Amino acid sequence: MPVRVQAEPFDFGKECAGFGQGGSSTGAVVAFLGRVRDDSGSLVRMEIEHYPGMTEKAIGAIAAEASRRWCLNDVLVVHRHGKLTPGEAIMMVATAARHRVAAFEAAEFLMDYLKSRAPFWKKEIAADGAAWVSAIAEDEQALDRW
Repeated sequence: MPVRVQAEPFDFGKECAGFGQGGSSTGAVVAFLGRVRDDSGSLVRMEIEHYPGMTEKAIGAIAAEASRRWCLNDVLVVHRHGKLTPGEAIMMVATAARHRVAAFEAAEFLMDYLKSRAPFWKKEIAADGAAWVSAIAEDEQALDRW
């Protein structure tokens, strides 16, 4: 159940190619890639900060919870930090399970957690200034279904 928090880019295709190969009971693999989005049209970069050790522990705990709740065969979470530009890969989640419903639901659960509760601090640097990213009500509400 790898959890990686890193500054370096990752290769989504390579990460997916080796994922979920651990056993014959895996019938479904779901992988999601999140990219830095420029909603305003003026985003220069996003700066993501975290506390090393604490962040990995928190994400590891939620990945373990997902694994228990959906009886996953495997889980992978990769999240980047540092300076990222629009279009760059910021995170990925992959889940492997016996059945597709479990793999999809667990992946959505992990993505909702990462979006709303993972201990990252994000600042958007735009052409007209900088601002810390605040929680969005829809993201918080997405957690309520779990």
